[in-house]
Amino acid sequence: MDLIFALVLGTATPGGGFPVYGDAFAAMVNAQEPKLRIEPRNTKGSTENVLLLEANQLDLALVAGEIATAALAKPDTQLRIIAAMYSSPGLLVVRADSAYRSIADLRGKAVVLGTQASGITALGRTVFDSLGVEIKPIYLEKAADGPAMLTDGRAEALWGAGVGWPAFNALAKSGARFISPDPEQIKIILQKNPNLQPVTIPSGANSSSIRRFSRVLFMRACETALVGINNPNRVGL
Repeated sequence: MDLIFALVLGTATPGGGFPVYGDAFAAMVNAQEPKLRIEPRNTKGSTENVLLLEANQLDLALVAGEIATAALAKPDTQLRIIAAMYSSPGLLVVRADSAYRSIADLRGKAVVLGTQASGITALGRTVFDSLGVEIKPIYLEKAADGPAMLTDGRAEALWGAGVGWPAFNALAKSGARFISPDPEQIKIILQKNPNLQPVTIPSGANSSSIRRFSRVLFMRACETALVGINNPNRVGL
C-alpha cells in the first residue's frame, strides 16, 4: 500500500475567511496529489497558529502577514513560508441607517474587532491606535458571532478585512455601509506602519446590496501559509 502523508492545516474560528480558504485549499491539494492528505483544523487564528506550529502541533497554518513577519524574524526559527495567499483590505461596516460616517465618529463606541488571536483583529488595532481613536473593543470567541452583534445593536460597527469576507456577505443581506480612513488618515497610518500598503476595492466587490464603494483602504502585505520544518524532507518541502 502506498504511504499517504497526512498534514494538519491550522485555519481559524468558524465564520472567518481562513476556514473557507483552508477547506478549498485542502480539497484542491487532496484531489491533485493522492499521496498527500491535507486535514484542515479550526484554531483561534493567526497568533495561535504560529504557537501551534512552533510546538509541532500543526504541520501547516494560515497566518496573517504582520504576525508571520514577526514569527519569521525570530532567531533560529524553524518556520518557512510555503506560499502567499491573498491581500486583505481592512475596513469597517456599520448598519445602513447608522449616523456614523467616519472613523472618528466611532470614538468611545463599541466596535467588534474580531477574535483575540486573529490577524484581522491585529490589523484593526493597528488602524485605531495609529489614528489615536479609542474605542470599546469587542472580542469574539468565533468570527461568526460578529454580524449578529452589529444588527441587534450590541455593537455600532464591525471591523473586517477582505473582498467576499463571510461576515461582510452576511451583513449585506440586511443592508450595510462601509467606513474607511480618509486620505489624511491613510497617510498617518502608512507613516506609522510601513509594512501596510494601500489598495482600492472596486465598487460592489463585496456585494451589490452594500452601497457602492471605491476608496483606498489598507491591507496586510499578504496572508501567508507557514510550515514547521523540523523534518522538511517529510513531504519534499
